[in-house]
Amino acid sequence: MRVSLGALAAAAALSGALSFVLLAAAIGTDFWYIIDTERLERSGPGAQDLGGAANRSQLEPLSSHSGLWRTCPVQSPCTPLMNPFWHENVTVSDSSRQLLTLVTLAGISVYIAYSAAAFREALGLLEEKSLLDQVDIRFGWSLALGWVSFIAELLTGLAFLAAALVLSLRRQQDGAI
Repeated sequence: MRVSLGALAAAAALSGALSFVLLAAAIGTDFWYIIDTERLERSGPGAQDLGGAANRSQLEPLSSHSGLWRTCPVQSPCTPLMNPFWHENVTVSDSSRQLLTLVTLAGISVYIAYSAAAFREALGLLEEKSLLDQVDIRFGWSLALGWVSFIAELLTGLAFLAAALVLSLRRQQDGAI
């Protein structure tokens, strides 16, 4: 099978652009981690007390979604998390920011998985297993966009490596003639 250099360059450009757009969308949105307590809140006035005094229907909703830069409770304004680029006197190079983004993507994935496991363990210790069934904790579509962006970046690298191999083979063929 013969692959043209132009097709490889087009594939590399397309997957690189796709990777950039998906990563920008993932970083800029607030749906990396979602906590949905709607079923818990709908359990009504006859539900067990949480914390002793108030029943579930009187509590403020606990559902929220979080991104890299802020967390957004359902009925409250979003609250910003720490912004590493906030101070004017801090100079961070572009390569450092890219590395920070990659480390953040991996770290947030591990943190979310750990948080969900810790939440399940805490509920198990409290013997409130029915409570866990009513709370939905999941990864959001922003995290999925980040991972699809990572895969597209790998495909970009593979396309560039294939293009380099095609050029090398052409040079060998031209030198043999």
